[in-house]
Amino acid sequence: MRNAFSKEITELAESDERIVLLSGDIGNRLFDEFKKKYPNRFYNCGIAEQNMTGVAAGLSLSGFLPITYTIAPFCTTRCLEQIRTDLAYHELPSIIVSVGGGLSYAGLGPTHHALEDISFLRSIPNMKVICPADSFEVKQSLKEAINTNGPVYLRLGKKGEPDIDDLKDHDFKIGKAFQLQKGCDLCILSTGTILSEVFKANQILKENGINSSIYHFPSVKPLDNIALKTIAKKYNKIITIEEHSIIGGFGSAIAEWFTDNVKLNHSFLRIATPDSFFKKSGSQSFARETLKISGKEISKQTLNFLS
Repeated sequence: MRNAFSKEITELAESDERIVLLSGDIGNRLFDEFKKKYPNRFYNCGIAEQNMTGVAAGLSLSGFLPITYTIAPFCTTRCLEQIRTDLAYHELPSIIVSVGGGLSYAGLGPTHHALEDISFLRSIPNMKVICPADSFEVKQSLKEAINTNGPVYLRLGKKGEPDIDDLKDHDFKIGKAFQLQKGCDLCILSTGTILSEVFKANQILKENGINSSIYHFPSVKPLDNIALKTIAKKYNKIITIEEHSIIGGFGSAIAEWFTDNVKLNHSFLRIATPDSFFKKSGSQSFARETLKISGKEISKQTLNFLS
């Protein structure tokens, strides 16, 4: 996903001279082509993410479109005050790009895990929160974010995420969800790169005679009200899946929407990481399996929910 971002931002900067890329001392070789083409529009701000966000605010006020880029917890948790007060309060056009959302950096421990970022960012007024599922959607969401007024949080994975064929024919729009599978037994809603595990779980469910409808929500804020109204009418068993804490994330946003908009006669299951720090070290797949958000574990929880 980070390679797709680098390629796309380099192409977009050619036709949009407002774009300025700010790095938090990461991706230096990744952005070699960008620096070669636009040497005056790339700044390595060092390990000073709060300052980088403040610089982005100043650039935006000067008519530029700043894009900040670094590891997810460092461009969110570390500089929440600057995001809230410098960018969001003033509704400044800017894009916060995080690499390593969720458990992408599982091997580096809790300091590098991003399991609270959706919760933090979606609670900030004027902020849009976008979680693409693959490299194709990274490119589409970046184009949309550049043409959006106000701040946008773009949550990427890291590298090696599988592309999802079902997404290639969809016209990405902020605030729009996509139905990727049709089924009558239950409706599964997910966001971000965990979508590949959802499809693995769906295959296991099919082998057990369960036909699931799958909706992908790349836009967590704003949510797709039209899609949710359709889901509320057609399904009474709903599951949300995310690579994020059970508190405050995508599942919480969906539960809030149902509480506020429909008479509750639905059965819900929220699948997410627990409200605790994950202190073991290993690959992302190991972490997903251990925290019960892998395809196999998702299918187990779904079958228990249905029974």
